[in-house]
Amino acid sequence: MANVVRDPKVQPNAILPDLTKSDPLLTFTQADIAFVYGSKWKQRYFRKIGDDYFPLPAQWDVTHAQWRPYFVQSNTDWWTSFYPADNMKRPTGPLCDGCHSVNYNVRTKTVTEWNVGCEKCHGPGSAHVQQPTRTTIVNPVRLDPVHASDICIQCHSQGRPLTNPINGLNYDWPVGFRAGLNLKDFWQLEEHTLGTTTFTHYADGTGHKNRMQGNDFVTSQMYSRGVTCFTCHDVHGTENNADLIRPATVVCLQCHGPSSPNGPHTPTIERHTHHQAGSTGNECVGCHMPKIEQTLGDVMVRSHTFRFIPPRLTDELKIPNPCTTCHTDQSTAWAIEALNTWPEFSSWRVGR
Repeated sequence: MANVVRDPKVQPNAILPDLTKSDPLLTFTQADIAFVYGSKWKQRYFRKIGDDYFPLPAQWDVTHAQWRPYFVQSNTDWWTSFYPADNMKRPTGPLCDGCHSVNYNVRTKTVTEWNVGCEKCHGPGSAHVQQPTRTTIVNPVRLDPVHASDICIQCHSQGRPLTNPINGLNYDWPVGFRAGLNLKDFWQLEEHTLGTTTFTHYADGTGHKNRMQGNDFVTSQMYSRGVTCFTCHDVHGTENNADLIRPATVVCLQCHGPSSPNGPHTPTIERHTHHQAGSTGNECVGCHMPKIEQTLGDVMVRSHTFRFIPPRLTDELKIPNPCTTCHTDQSTAWAIEALNTWPEFSSWRVGR
C-alpha cells in the first residue's frame, strides 16, 4: 500500500511492460508518464498537466501480460455523468488521489506524501512526534470496531461524499475524513436495490467490482459481531497474500473450527466442506469468499460478505456461485444435486 503509486523518473523499474514494443493501444511513451499505479493485477499510467494528473488511455494487464484500453464508460461509475468522456478532462485529484495520498488538499492540489503513509491510518502525527505517547496518535487497534474498520472502508468501498460538488468538482473519495472520525459523516456507500444487477452490485447486494470490500463487509455477520479488517489483515505487510496475518488456510480457523461455538458444527473441516484436506475446495475462502468481483477482464478478487451463494441464485439472479466458479465444467443443476446430498446443511438454504 505504501508503494502503489510510483514516479518512474525516480524508479525506472516501476514500469512493468516494455514500452518499446509496438501495440495499437500504446499511444504514449515513457516521457509522458508522471506516475504509475499498481503492480499486482494491473498497472495504469498518468500524465501531469499543470498541477493535475490525468489517466493515459491504456493499462497493463499483469496477469495476461497484455495491454487493455483504460477508459471509464458512461453510466458505470456514478461520477461519469459529471465529467466529459475524455480522459484528459478527468483529473485524478477529485477521482483518485484522496485514496492514494496523505492529506490531499482539494484547494491547493498538494499532498503530504503520495501513497498510503502513516497518517492515512493513524491521523495527524506532529503531536506524536513531539510527545510519543498513546494519547497523541490514533491506533486503530484501540478504536471500537466500527471506527477501526472505517479507516480501511474509506478507500476500499464504492460511494460518494455526503457533500458534492466541492469547489465546483465532484469527488469520488471521502473529503475531510481522517482516522478516528465517523466515516458516515463524510461518505455514503453506493446504494443498491435488491433484485437488480448494476455496475457495482450483483442482484443480492454482493459486490460486482473490485474496491467493494467495504460495501460487502458492512453487510456481513462478521462486521455485526465486531470483527475488523485487521482481525485478518496487517497493512504493514506480511509474507502472505493480501497481507493476511496468517495464510488463508489458517486465518479463518483462528475463530472457526469443529471445537468452536462459531462452527462449523461437524467433527472435521473436511466433513463440512466435503473436500479433501489440502484441496482448494477445503479452504474456507473457497466457498465463503469466492473470486467473483472483477478487477480487470477475467481477473477477479474475493467477495467479503462471507455468505455462501447457493447455485440456485445463479439461475434465478445471475450471481456467480462458488461451486461452478471452481468446477467450471459442471452445471448449476449438478451443484444443487450435490448440495442436497450433504446432510449437514438444510436444503432450504443451499439446495432445492
